[in-house]
Amino acid sequence: MNAELGQADTGTDPVLEAKDLVKHFPIQRGIVVKRTVGHVQAVDGVDLKLHPGRTLGVVGESGCGKSTLAKLLVGLETPTSGSIKLEGREIGNLSARRMRPFRRDVQLVFQDPYTSLNPRLTVGDIVGEPFEIHPEAVPKRGRAGEVKELLDMVGLSPDHINRYPHQFSGGQRQRIGIARALALRPKVLVCDEPVSALDVSIQGQVINLLQRLQDELGLAYVFIAHDLSVVRHIADEVAVMYLGKVVERGTGPEIYDHPRHPYTQALLSAVPVPDPDLRGHREEIVLQGDVPSPIDPPSGCRFRTRCWKATDRCAEEVPSLAVGDRGTHPTACFYAEERDVTHAVK
Repeated sequence: MNAELGQADTGTDPVLEAKDLVKHFPIQRGIVVKRTVGHVQAVDGVDLKLHPGRTLGVVGESGCGKSTLAKLLVGLETPTSGSIKLEGREIGNLSARRMRPFRRDVQLVFQDPYTSLNPRLTVGDIVGEPFEIHPEAVPKRGRAGEVKELLDMVGLSPDHINRYPHQFSGGQRQRIGIARALALRPKVLVCDEPVSALDVSIQGQVINLLQRLQDELGLAYVFIAHDLSVVRHIADEVAVMYLGKVVERGTGPEIYDHPRHPYTQALLSAVPVPDPDLRGHREEIVLQGDVPSPIDPPSGCRFRTRCWKATDRCAEEVPSLAVGDRGTHPTACFYAEERDVTHAVK
């Protein structure tokens, strides 16, 4: 059964859709004559649907393919195979010239607010740079006013338009990055760990800003993070990735209160419990071994080398991301079952 059956039906067509998305990076050797000796399987058969005004959270360990997925969705990488559609139009394999009109509708918020802003440019130049690339978006005489409006929209003073990035804090710099991403009035924001480089006290402010902007502008978000508590507060649906594949997908309550895949259960059991009275009431799952190399992933289920439920079948067959027998949310595991980790993330 196809995993898309488990995705929420909002009654609207998806604004962004990916089908069987694959990205393999070739490994080449040789100086004069280069030959391909293998591939890094960064993303391997990912499906997703994103509806207007909704947020899809993507979680997983470092190296699982989250950032590569983000680059594919915004057109910074070309898929090896598979399909990416924006409002029903195929954009996955367009040339740079033909991709240009679609870039206005899907924008990226970068992870590091310190390296994603040009230190030689003023805030006004940074936020207004998209208008130089897409001059048809705003007439030249109206760009200064548009930049000030964008700064005000993200909670910064329009009077700071002539300041430089080094004069702002990390949280303020990320707001500048968000303002830049909003300049062309996109339909989708792909947020690649946008708060991971910020202090915890600032993370909440940026999350609240993103939620307010979504309500006001009707934006759809792909929100990538490794912090499960952050994703719980912003995502309508959650996809859990492991070694290039989505292993579980469902609504926030389904994933956080009733996880079915062993990997998801292990991730949630590792989240610190803020209430000291509850810390002794949850079983902690300690995974053995390291994440396998994406160059040579395990046969069958890619999680089997670290899974306490693995059998010979897991080495021989690839589990599909499918709805459970009782209509439970999609999980790629032959032995999926619900586990009580409800105290893990609040």
